[in-house]
Amino acid sequence: MEEWKTYNLSDIADLSTGFPFDGHKYSTTGIRVLRGENIGDQMFNWDERRDKRWSDHFDRESEFSLFPGDIVMQMDGNVGRNKARIQFSDCPMLIAQRVACIRAKKGVSQDFLYYIVLGKQFRDYLDSVKTGTSIQHISLKQIGSFEVKIPASYSAQQRIADILKSLDDKIALNNRINHNLEEQAQALYKSWFIDFEPFKNGEFVDSQLGRIPKGWHVGTLSDLGGIIAGGTPSKAKSDYYTNHGIAWLTPKDLSVKCNKFTARGETDITEDGYKNSSAKLMPRGSILFSSRAPIGYISIAKGDICTNQGFKSVVPGYAGTAYLYYWLSAHTDAIETQASGSTFKEASGSLMKSFPAIVPKKSVLDSFEKELAPILNEQEVLEEETYHAEQIRNSLLPRMMSGELVINC
Repeated sequence: MEEWKTYNLSDIADLSTGFPFDGHKYSTTGIRVLRGENIGDQMFNWDERRDKRWSDHFDRESEFSLFPGDIVMQMDGNVGRNKARIQFSDCPMLIAQRVACIRAKKGVSQDFLYYIVLGKQFRDYLDSVKTGTSIQHISLKQIGSFEVKIPASYSAQQRIADILKSLDDKIALNNRINHNLEEQAQALYKSWFIDFEPFKNGEFVDSQLGRIPKGWHVGTLSDLGGIIAGGTPSKAKSDYYTNHGIAWLTPKDLSVKCNKFTARGETDITEDGYKNSSAKLMPRGSILFSSRAPIGYISIAKGDICTNQGFKSVVPGYAGTAYLYYWLSAHTDAIETQASGSTFKEASGSLMKSFPAIVPKKSVLDSFEKELAPILNEQEVLEEETYHAEQIRNSLLPRMMSGELVINC
């Protein structure tokens, strides 16, 4: 039977953090900089607001450079939850401070190390030692003090990692296909509603938002769909919350896993909780849009769902799910610019309802929904497949990483 030995994480891995880049000097060109807010749950967030680059000279082989296989995780915020692995396609990349980088030492499999970091045991440990109330923090010393058992031989480590990696490869393939589908959908939206390519041979008229096809007009977002605010049942009443009840979502849920389609958050609410709050149940296909802390998480409801007050969601009406999703994606920055608030910016219900919007002909919107339906349907199926692959991997992970499930090859 394979021998297992106990170490601190710092005994088997080199731990480091990044450079204190001056935020005022970030650029749109140069080497990409990985910051804490770019790291999600085994993924990276690179939207226009989060994609920061460093154009000043920086040695790509410096101690602040990241390389394929490196494991990175947030040291502030969603400590222990948000972590990912650098791929060849991610490089070159620099690491900012308060992001931890974890690299295996000689004789230790980097693949096996990655699954240690993904494991519930490591996450529970970080939960027990992290500091901070509103914002959580962890130090490199605390990360390195995590106690772990590993197989003594490199080959045994790699055998375990290879099985888990086969599931991750399936997940990665689905994500790549989904990314390509997303690019197609975004290109169609831009072609139809920004460049007006299908309508260029027709007549155009002037409007307060520029030239638009004749028969279209300028209205507001509320002309396209219903704006729905959320609500939170009293936290003092535990019987308002449950694991299996009415689906309920918070911005924090989407910060951990912001899929294009969302069924529910970490916690459901009960019938009593729903009746005693301002939460509103919305149908499948509604666009869930976080309106504060932060503004701009967007997801599509997979079924009936309600949210907390950190959302101003849009229920399809005159416009359908696809158009509303891409309209909100395209106008998030403009909405945030007009948001107000002292502690944090918030897009109010009145702002969302009155936000100017081009209102195309109904026939055009219906045609767009029909065109986008196969793409959205395939993306939803792929996300569901990915979810089940993740569930299998997550069930195998603790058993294989503890030696409970023995792999004989």
